[in-house]
Formats: sequence, C-alpha cells, structure tokens
Amino acid sequence: MHRGSTHAPKMLVFALSFAALLWVTAAWPALGGQGNHFTSEDESEVVRSAAIKRLLEVFGMEDPPAVHGHKQPPQYMLDLYNTVADVDGVTKDPYLLEGNTVRSFFDKLRSEQVEFKFNLSTVPRTEKVLTAELHVFKLRPEASLTFSRHHFCQVSVYQLLDSGKTNSTQANKLLSSRLIPVHSTGWEVFTVTQAVRSWMADEGSNLGLHVVVRMLGGSQTDLKLIRFASGRHHHLSKHPMLVLFTDDGRRSAALESTNPHEAIANSFLPQTPTSVKSSRTARSLDNGEEERWSKPCQRLPLYVDFEEIGWSGWIVSPRGYNAYHCKGSCSFPLGQNMRPTNHATVQSIINALKLIRGIEMPCCVPDKLFSINLLYFDDDENVVLKQYNDMVAGSCGCH
Repeated sequence: MHRGSTHAPKMLVFALSFAALLWVTAAWPALGGQGNHFTSEDESEVVRSAAIKRLLEVFGMEDPPAVHGHKQPPQYMLDLYNTVADVDGVTKDPYLLEGNTVRSFFDKLRSEQVEFKFNLSTVPRTEKVLTAELHVFKLRPEASLTFSRHHFCQVSVYQLLDSGKTNSTQANKLLSSRLIPVHSTGWEVFTVTQAVRSWMADEGSNLGLHVVVRMLGGSQTDLKLIRFASGRHHHLSKHPMLVLFTDDGRRSAALESTNPHEAIANSFLPQTPTSVKSSRTARSLDNGEEERWSKPCQRLPLYVDFEEIGWSGWIVSPRGYNAYHCKGSCSFPLGQNMRPTNHATVQSIINALKLIRGIEMPCCVPDKLFSINLLYFDDDENVVLKQYNDMVAGSCGCH
C-alpha cells in the first residue's frame, strides 16, 4: 500500500522518532556532559522513554504487550502473514486483506459438548468488525464407525442466547449451516459475524457458540462418528479458534494498485554525476557535508531491528524491516530521474539563479510509501496480524 508525497511529513515524524531511539540506544554508554538536575544516564533514559512512547504511538499502542514466554502462533495466522507480506513484512498487495487487522482467539470454555466461548476484551471498541469466522478441526471417525452408510452430515453453528432477555421461543440463534462429508478431516470454517457484532455491542451477551451435527434425515449423529478437536484433549494446532477481520479506521483513503515490489525495484535513482563545486566551497565543507551534497537524491537503507528496541519478545514476524530513508542533493538542473514536482523544478531554478535570497534547494524526500505487516501477541496471548501504512519509503524524489 502506498501514498503520494503528501504523506512525507508522516514519514518524517516516524523517522525522527526512530532516529532518536537509535541514537539513544547506540550512544548511551558514550554520552557525556553534566546537567543541572540530571546525570547523562537520567537524560538518556528520558529521551529513550520518549522515543519508545512515540514509536508505540506509530504502531497504535500505549504500552508494549506483556511477554508471556515462548508461544506457538496458530498456523493459520502464520500462513496468512506469509500470504499478505514478504520476508521483510512489506505488503505484497493492499487488496489481499479485508480490513487492516486480523485477530485470533482460542476457545476458553474447553467444553465436551461442542460449545465454544472466546474472550474478546482485547478488541478495541473503535474497531469495525468486517467478518468473523469460527475455525474447528474435524477429526476422522473412530475406526469402528468407518463404514457408516451416511456420506454427508449437516453441521450448524448457533449463537447461545440468554432466554431471560429474548422474546423468542428459541434459546439459540442459527448463524451458519452446511453439509460436509462424514469421512473428511481438516479445518472447517463457519461465518459467525452477526454473533460477534452483537457481543461487541453488549459484552454481557457473549454466552458462546454451539455446534450441532445432524444426519440428512434430521436425527442427531453419534459424536463418535462426527468429531471435532477440543481445547481439552487435542494438540494446540487443532484447537477451536475464532478469527476476526477488522478495520481500525487507519487504512488509507485511496488504495493504489501498483505492485509495491515492482515500484521498489524501479525506485532507485541513477547515480548521475553532479556539477563540480568550486575549490572554495569544497574547502568550506567537512567530509560528511561534502558527501551529502555531492550525491544526487537517492534511497538508502534504514533497518529497524525490533530486537534492539526490545520488542522481540512479543513480535513474531518480521524480526525487523528496512524502512529506507532519502538523502542527497536536488541541485539544478533537475532531470526526470529525480522525480521532481513542477514546484520543485521552479524552486531549483530560483535557487540556481539566486533570484530571491533565502530560497533553498528542493528537498530529497519519500514520494511513495508502503505499508508493513506485524504478526504479534497481544496482552491476552492472542495472535494479531496488523497492517501499518506509510512505513517504508518506496522511492525518493525532489520536492
């Protein structure tokens, strides 16, 4: 997902916040000087805390989730992450994911009666629920019942209701129903969006879900013939799971269809030769400044390492990502390889001709920004997949 140059200030705020964090992390032991009230270590801690707080805000959090030790995320969430993101977490296609957040929840009830309950307290009330799915793993029939004359059964999912609060004569509300092969095995997915939306509106109405299996004649089937894995007796990889597709409102207003990987591949500005500076100007610059202005606007690496920040305990993937940054001069004449705006071209001409005092050269800034994906554990050990806009500089230009 990418944006135009109007979003460069967003990227600049993020870059400054992260730069401050990296500076404190790298330079902490070497900081010197004396303050009026604080030691250098105290000042460093204040800056570090402020930088981490700002970075958490970029990721839509007030505090980092608690670390509960090593947990194995659901395979479904790992597969979904690999579908929508590349190895660095960059979004492959902004249209692949419905909304910008996917949350998974394991069954908390662990009942023997094919009933499930999920704790949704970690879902912000501001998030819009787009789709909710119940994932249950169907086991093979027991060997003694393998030769059943039935080939299909009807599986129905009901929302459990409080009979004291409803005028309906039915205690349960049908959410989804379909036929599945009796002898099949594997994951079965049922849509339960209506139930989850009602739970989000009234948390007290969350009494859980109930799965009913009947044969085609209408009679209830033997539970030994049609079996689903439970959270009590089966491996974690087969536990019942609720998956929510939501949107927190931070998604881009307009999505562009350009493939970010194609754009990134074509985004490097050629290393065109720059005009030779006068010897007086060259002598007035130190080596760092001379290097800064002697190269044209280009995209350079800026790797964000979550382990160095201290977030590796709750982030599953990626371990870090390349945000990139833009650096270089935008001196006259600006060729099309500099991707200049008309305004930047005019400004470079005014600067070169010195028509007006104080007019600087155009700035080298991101002109395309892409989103990244994070797969992480929340405070309740649920696994969340979330997309964050404008996190990677896809290309640079003079603006």
